[in-house]
Amino acid sequence: MDTNSPDSNIASAPVGSNPQLRFGKIEELSSRVGAAIDAARKCLFSQQHEEGYWCGELEADTTLESDYILLHTLLGTGNAERFQKCANWILRHQNDDGGWSIYAHGPSNISASVKAYFALKLAGYTAEHPALVRARKKILEMGGVTKVNTFTKIYLCFFGQYDYDAVPAIPPEIVLFPKFFWFNIYEISSWSRAILVPLSICYAKKPFKKIPREMGVEELFVGGMQKAKMHLRWSEKIISWRNFFLVLDRMIHWFEAIHVRPLRSIAIKSAEKWMLERFEMSDGLGAIYPAMMNAIIALRCLGYSMDDPQVIRALDEFEKLGIEEEDTFRMQPCTSPVWDTAYALFTLGEAGVPANDPRMVKCADWILQKQVRNVGDWKVKNKKAQPGGWYFEFNNEFYPDVDDSAMVCLGLSRVEHPNGRYQRESVQRAIDWILSMQCKNGGWASFDKDNDEMIFQHIPFADHNAMLDPATVDITGRILEMLATYGYDKNHRVVKRAIKFIRSEQEPDGSWFGRWGVNYIYGTFLVLRGLEAIGMDLHEPCIQQGAEWLRMVQNPDGGWGETVGSYDDPSLRGQGKSTASQTAWAILGLLAANDTRSDSVARGVAYLLRTQKANGSWDEEYFTGTGFPCVFYLMYHLYRDYFPLLALTTYAKVMEKNGN
Repeated sequence: MDTNSPDSNIASAPVGSNPQLRFGKIEELSSRVGAAIDAARKCLFSQQHEEGYWCGELEADTTLESDYILLHTLLGTGNAERFQKCANWILRHQNDDGGWSIYAHGPSNISASVKAYFALKLAGYTAEHPALVRARKKILEMGGVTKVNTFTKIYLCFFGQYDYDAVPAIPPEIVLFPKFFWFNIYEISSWSRAILVPLSICYAKKPFKKIPREMGVEELFVGGMQKAKMHLRWSEKIISWRNFFLVLDRMIHWFEAIHVRPLRSIAIKSAEKWMLERFEMSDGLGAIYPAMMNAIIALRCLGYSMDDPQVIRALDEFEKLGIEEEDTFRMQPCTSPVWDTAYALFTLGEAGVPANDPRMVKCADWILQKQVRNVGDWKVKNKKAQPGGWYFEFNNEFYPDVDDSAMVCLGLSRVEHPNGRYQRESVQRAIDWILSMQCKNGGWASFDKDNDEMIFQHIPFADHNAMLDPATVDITGRILEMLATYGYDKNHRVVKRAIKFIRSEQEPDGSWFGRWGVNYIYGTFLVLRGLEAIGMDLHEPCIQQGAEWLRMVQNPDGGWGETVGSYDDPSLRGQGKSTASQTAWAILGLLAANDTRSDSVARGVAYLLRTQKANGSWDEEYFTGTGFPCVFYLMYHLYRDYFPLLALTTYAKVMEKNGN
């Protein structure tokens, strides 16, 4: 939409500034919403792939490009031109203070900065390069190399830049712990499992690649590498879980030092077998970047040659995540076709596209073929259930997730596949699987059931802040919306437990925490939609408190925004520059709470109309997706397209229903 058109002032004027014009403004907004919906709908369809699916770019921070350089240097397969393109991308994202952040416009992060510095050196940059001079100054200000996370330390060990004895032990023997034992690999999150099993092989084999001294990072140790205190610090509280696990860690290191490892060879073979089994029916181990990278290194540690079919396949899947342009190269953490397709299908159906439209049917046909029909890791804690979910990526049979499965069911509710029985049976399988995955507390997690032993967060190698997969309100809210779509109501036993969980998780200010999207705006919007769909009385205090919180955090420009920093500092919840996706979430949340005529909703809609581009899309420069809170964030490039379209469509329907 051309915001420079003569009538663009309709959307740009403050809707509630003149009481006499207030309702007239809402009518004017409604008259423009139809055109905006049409443009956004066309834009979304223009991005549909020939096979029927959608898959927007999934953008992350520069640690991926840094690790790419590290991996190929370690393997000896580095390409100078590709390295330079990676370096260009890394340098493009350097902060003014010299460091690198883990999300757009964020503060410098020590691990990301050290990785970027080291990668640039491996790519041929010298310590005297202006960018590295500035980076070195900032890194030393942040405490130097010893402050980086465990995964970064281990990668540095591969090149002799850190001491293996000082990093947290990740012994492969953990794969031997029986499933009934209080700690085993199935008591940690599925993504941690996929990352740590191959990394445990690397830890056991301790690979080493000699590099010229000038390529190292010795200058990043405060006071020099020789004087650095590389070991983890003990907790000041003597009796604590941290100190308990640190004692175990030192014991493991001591036994390794005296070569007391009776089960090591058995453990490595078991870890190898576990890893190779999960290569099958997958876009690589776990279909996620860190697991795939660790698996490649693990294969080489195990003696697989570079021309071995397993290595070739693993590298091919890894390289598919790359996006090469004329002067840059960047990596995606994974792909998101099922997620994007499910949301696009649902949104377009809501936006008035007929259920039997050939484009919708083609999409449904594609996504129905992606349903999981084999058991995966989820079966360990959910023995009686049968397969039926969907995963996030193109292929990831071992790891379907509840959130994607619920969203696919919502999407399929807006389409009529020619084989209606096939569609109904597929959806029913998915619902049965989702119901079986409900946790003891009434909520739903993503990949596993009751994966919430909080003490494991104190394990020394668990500093990636994603050791567990507990139930979350955002997923639970989506499931309530899906269940309502297929005939469930608030009196169903499963629903009652879910509502109780959601109530217990509400923050004192009325908001809800968002685990998989940034952040409280995301959590609050999904909860409100779920409660409204399932038939909750919209006058319930918890619903109105949530809506009031959304109104309170609206920005002066009419939009909503929330910084990723709210994960580190909850006092920042609901604060940040406006974005299209977060504005859409807030509008959807308010409409779900029956706020149909407030200035807040009208001003939010006006913001979306004012910022829509001529091609029907929106710009979005901030990260609004969450991987691991406080550690890893995402920018879904299609969020800026389907969420505003869904919000405008929902607004138009509500206005029509109310006679406006």
